[in-house]
Amino acid sequence: MAQPIALEVAPRDPRQELRARLEQAPLEHAEALLDGYELLQQLHEHGVLDLLRGLLSASDKLVETATDAARSNESIRALRNAVILAKMLGSINPDLLQVIAVAAGETLGSEKKPVIEPPGLFSLLYEFRDKELRRSIALINRFLRTLGEQIKLRGSPGSKH
Repeated sequence: MAQPIALEVAPRDPRQELRARLEQAPLEHAEALLDGYELLQQLHEHGVLDLLRGLLSASDKLVETATDAARSNESIRALRNAVILAKMLGSINPDLLQVIAVAAGETLGSEKKPVIEPPGLFSLLYEFRDKELRRSIALINRFLRTLGEQIKLRGSPGSKH
C-alpha cells in the first residue's frame, strides 16, 4: 500500500507578517507618507487638529443639540419649505428665470436704493401703451390669478392641512 506523504506546514505568525509589511511600508509608500506628513503638519499649524479634538470631546453634546434643533417645528417647516422651493425652482424654465434676473439687474442697477420718481396719472396711463409693459402686467396677473385659485383650493395660507 501507498504511504501518505507527511506534510508539515510551518506555523503561521500573523504578527510577524504584519511586522514585515510595516517595515516595508516606508520604502514602498515613501512619497505618500511624506505627503501625509506634510498634510498633517498643515492641519496642525492651522489649528484644525485642535478643533477636531475639541469636537470629538464634545461630540455627545453636539449630537444632542443638533437633535433637539432638528426636532423643532421651525426646523421641520424650514426643511419642508426648502424642498418646496427646490421643486419650484426646478419647475421654472431657466430661460425665463434668466430674463427675470436681467430685468431685475437693469431695473435696480447697482445702486443701493434706486431713485425712481412716481409717475403722474397721465404719464402712467401713457405708459400702458407700451406692449412690453402690458405683457409683463399680464404675466403678473396670471400669477396672481393662479395664486388665488390655489389659496381657494387649499384654504388660507396660514391654515394647517
